[in-house]
Amino acid sequence: MTRRPWARRISVTAVSVAALTALAAPAQAATATATTSGSSAKVDYATWQQDCQAVMDQALPYLKDRIAAARPGEKQAIVFDIDNTTLETDFGFSFPQPANKPVLNVAEYAQEHGVSLFFVTARPGIIEAPTEWNLEHDGYEVSGLRVRGFLDLFKDVAAYKTAQRADIEKRGYTIIANVGNSATDLSGGHAEKTYKLPDYDGQLS
Repeated sequence: MTRRPWARRISVTAVSVAALTALAAPAQAATATATTSGSSAKVDYATWQQDCQAVMDQALPYLKDRIAAARPGEKQAIVFDIDNTTLETDFGFSFPQPANKPVLNVAEYAQEHGVSLFFVTARPGIIEAPTEWNLEHDGYEVSGLRVRGFLDLFKDVAAYKTAQRADIEKRGYTIIANVGNSATDLSGGHAEKTYKLPDYDGQLS
């Protein structure tokens, strides 16, 4: 993939970093409450990574089979959420934010086999440039990044994300998988398969 020249040369401005800092939730390694076991035990980083890996262990075999079965001329794509999906957001803030490794490993397999990666996020447009730089810095090949413009801020998040996937399809792509950690990332269709990462009843953004 040929990256856009500005994405390679970008220098992150102070205002963009400030906006990223304001957007990111405070570190929740000690406060995210697990509900998967029906208890109030606190979720630590290792638990979150283990839970993410379990989901990606389900996704990868499907993706390998689906990529191998691509129809002639088919443009395959995967749509990803960003916060606590492709990037670690709620376990301590730093910039650039580290990749969520279980997801990155799957994304790398896909991009190495010709699948385009699209990122649909509720992040505002003011941090589009540093967000794309962060993703590419971590190893994701960004075929498209969809952020919310001013008017999108007044739309339902699920409806906004569904519309973005529909638009990707209109551009000739087959979305073979959609990966996120919230119901708003995955509802609305326009993907052959969905994979939900843990958010522990909304404790992770």
